[in-house]
Parts: sequence; structure tokens; C-alpha cells
Amino acid sequence: MQGRIHSIETCGTVDGPGLRYVIFTQGCPLRCQFCHNPDTWKMGDGKIVTVDELVEDILSYLPFFQASGGGVTVSGGEPLLQCKFILALFKELKKYGIHTNIDTSGGSFSKSPSFLATLDELLEVTDLVMLDIKQINPEKHKTLTGLSNEHILEFARYLETKNIPVWIRHVLIPERSDFDEDLHALAEFISTLTNVKKVEVLPYHKLGVYKWQSLGLTYPLEGIEPPTENRVVNAERILGEAMGTGSSA
Repeated sequence: MQGRIHSIETCGTVDGPGLRYVIFTQGCPLRCQFCHNPDTWKMGDGKIVTVDELVEDILSYLPFFQASGGGVTVSGGEPLLQCKFILALFKELKKYGIHTNIDTSGGSFSKSPSFLATLDELLEVTDLVMLDIKQINPEKHKTLTGLSNEHILEFARYLETKNIPVWIRHVLIPERSDFDEDLHALAEFISTLTNVKKVEVLPYHKLGVYKWQSLGLTYPLEGIEPPTENRVVNAERILGEAMGTGSSA
């Protein structure tokens, strides 16, 4: 089984619990204005790898996973565009008791029978899903990412029916997602889900701007600065209310 990947990070610390082997897949249906990896968008780009190649490399880091409570995270791009590949990989990893995590926007979720059949099988060998909800408002979400969020929120509800542990991630961007009314609406949505274990506020940064420039793309958020510490704390407080904690930690 082969898949297309963009890159690998062998000791990630921000993509799930413990130290993580992070696989960034190639291809994404969203066109987020703040994307720091626009070079992952095209499905036909990237490097072709086999499951066996990845597993062999992953196993060399097994002692680090065991010591830290970590494992493997598949991110993107959008990993669910390559469900069958991720399924084959996770099945192999489970033979070694490795924790598996998918970091997804949910942008490729579909109710088609063929997609759901593969997804259901994949979720059986998935320990955690980190779901990025970019904007709760559908029109603002479309402006920010190029797509409505209807099917993404549907995916969140679907994960609840499967009782899959979920971390919700929200990138806080001035003038795009940092509005109290939207944060409260997102908190209300999260509060309806019984499987959310954590909510993370990720402050917008400009570290990927150079990639847009190197690809000859116009950066859509030119002039927008990262949120202030007070606004980050405000978002953490509001979204924390969805967990009954008043904090995202």
C-alpha cells in the first residue's frame, strides 16, 4: 500500500500526547488563508512511500514513544483524503501497540457508503482525532478556507456517534476567527459533544508566509498580526467553558 506524503517530523511535541512521529500527508481540499503549508495542497505532489517503509522507520523510535506516552500522528494536508493508506498504516502500528492519532480538518468527510466503510474501519484503529474547526460561522468559514463548514461539523457529530476521543483545535486569527460571538457559538457546539477531551486555542502566526512567497502566491492575511495575549486568554476562557473548566488546558 502506497501513499503520498509531504514530510515527516520524528519527535513532534505539539501534535498529540507525548513525543510523536508526525507524518504530513500530501493533498488538501481546503485553501485556508492562514495555511503554513500551502505546498501540501496539490494531491499529485509529494513523495510516494509504502506502509512498510514508514513502519520500519517508526519502529526505530519506539522507545521514545513508550517512555513519553506518545505515538504516531498523521496530519497534512488532509489525511482523510488517503483513508485506505492511513488504515493500512494504523493496522500495522497496532500490532506494536503504538498510539495512533489523526490531525484533520474534516474537510473531505462524506456520507458516501464507500467513504464511510473505510472511515469506520479506520476509526477502529484510531486512538485520537484532533479536529481543527477553523470557524463556526459557515459564511466566515467559507471566506477563510474556501469551503463551508457544514460537512465538517457533521464529521464532528459522526465522531461522537463512534465514541472516538477528540481534541478540538481552533486557530485564533484577528479579523477572521477572533470574534466573541463566534467563540461563544463554537463553545456551545462543542458542549453538545460528549467525546471531546480537550480544546486547544492555537494563536495565528506568520511562520509560513515565506512558503506562499516561494510558491508565487499572494498571502491573503498580509498586514494581520498574531493575536494579543489578552485575546488568546479570552478565547481560552470562552472555549474552556465548553469543557466546564473555563480554560482550554
